[in-house]
Amino acid sequence: MVGGVILFAHGSRDPLWRAPMEAVRARLQAAQPQLPCRCAYLELCEPPLDAAVAELAALKVTHIAIVPLFLGAGRHVREDLPGMAQALAAAHPGLRITLSPPIGEDERMVALMADIAAEAVSLEL
Repeated sequence: MVGGVILFAHGSRDPLWRAPMEAVRARLQAAQPQLPCRCAYLELCEPPLDAAVAELAALKVTHIAIVPLFLGAGRHVREDLPGMAQALAAAHPGLRITLSPPIGEDERMVALMADIAAEAVSLEL
């Protein structure tokens, strides 16, 4: 099985907003250059999720893990994204699409954010 990753984020009209998502992608690709990885956005940015899935499918990827780069599971993650993933799976028979929990709900991310917040106070002292 050949796997790929899509880092899925909301999107913004501000072109600078994409920089952190693209930095995550660049870091992942540097660590695992053989792993196909794309960013995709719900709205206001390109590419949309369906285009990123089609691009990975064209590379003969058989499993795509969609990783929501959201801090929490709001309506988009709870309702919109599962429906989008189901529609994409139906449009690409034989392609396994899985959804990860929002990255902000991972205990490692929670710990990292707490460490960063605590460090901000210590820098002021």
